[in-house]
Amino acid sequence: MGERDPGSVVVLAHPSPDLYGSDRMLIESARALTPAHRVLVTLPADGPLAQPLREAGAEVVIMPVPVLRKAYMSPLGLVRLAAASLRTLPGAVRLLRRERASALYVNTVTIPLWLVAARLARVPALCHVHEAEDDVPGPVRAALTAPLRLARSVVVNSAASAAALGAAGRRSEIIYNGVEEPPDPAAVTGPRAELTSPVRVVLVGRLSPRKGSDVAVRAVKELRGRGYDATLTLVGDVFPGYEWFEQELRALAGDDGSVVFAGFRSSVWESFAEADLAIVPSRVEPFGNVAVEAMLAGRPVVAAATQGLVEIVTDGENGVLVPPDDPAALAGGIARLLDDWDGARAMAKRARADAAERFGKDRYHRELSGALHRLTDKTTAPSRTQSTR
Repeated sequence: MGERDPGSVVVLAHPSPDLYGSDRMLIESARALTPAHRVLVTLPADGPLAQPLREAGAEVVIMPVPVLRKAYMSPLGLVRLAAASLRTLPGAVRLLRRERASALYVNTVTIPLWLVAARLARVPALCHVHEAEDDVPGPVRAALTAPLRLARSVVVNSAASAAALGAAGRRSEIIYNGVEEPPDPAAVTGPRAELTSPVRVVLVGRLSPRKGSDVAVRAVKELRGRGYDATLTLVGDVFPGYEWFEQELRALAGDDGSVVFAGFRSSVWESFAEADLAIVPSRVEPFGNVAVEAMLAGRPVVAAATQGLVEIVTDGENGVLVPPDDPAALAGGIARLLDDWDGARAMAKRARADAAERFGKDRYHRELSGALHRLTDKTTAPSRTQSTR
């Protein structure tokens, strides 16, 4: 990538100060770009994400902007989002002009204001799409993807995300996420050679209907009903406003001690090290960082056969796939591993090597840097279709 050009300023716009999947990918994006550019990241609030970004060499600016949430996912909601965006648009344009931005990198489609700001400030923009909303009404989807027309280039994290974008997806470039390996890979221990009770199952991620947290709780209850002594640890918390869902989960879990609510943890590796196997029962999952992380941690994985997860997991080769939104099927997938634990451990070993090869950070840094170079290279027309495979 060469030495940093002090005159090259890349602004990264992100909708969240948290440390979940797309948030962690922003850190990797910053690491990819800071060697060659001055990188400035805008966040809507301060939070756990800010310090890792600074450690990656980026500057952080707090700039509250409206973020597309479920409450806006209706025609009236989109009108409200547009009105809120208009109030904050001038500040975004001023920032791009003041910093003399060479490029704008918008992380997710949930902050469309930034693409408008880029057009007004005459700054080339790249939108990195981490969503795959293929179950929303057609008019709402059209409104969601319309701002992508203002982006000079579009990057998606899976074929599932590209398909959900419709026409916009057909001009997108697929760059699979680059997932950080454990800080000390040599210290990663494989699953227990002999299972003793209880079997420890972990789900890392938001407590959310989209992530299938309720499916996980029901599956472990089903598993215990089949005679398996299993426990489930839920690592994560809820979005503000979704406290009701956590209350429902706790009621569903009961008080028999089979479900542990561990809350948010800044590092995933301890959670995997404490577990025998990991589950990813998402109803909606454009990619699935946590599935890759579980593989890199050497843990057998049971995942829902939905969207981007089927691009990561091949049933019987590097994990187990089960139908989504089906607690009984998820319980069956877990039992499949437990009933052949030697085979499960061998599968986990293959999966770790596979994940390191296909979803490594170096590959991600290289491909993302290339996408940004093409964005700012005025002598090259924007690519209409790209492939990383």
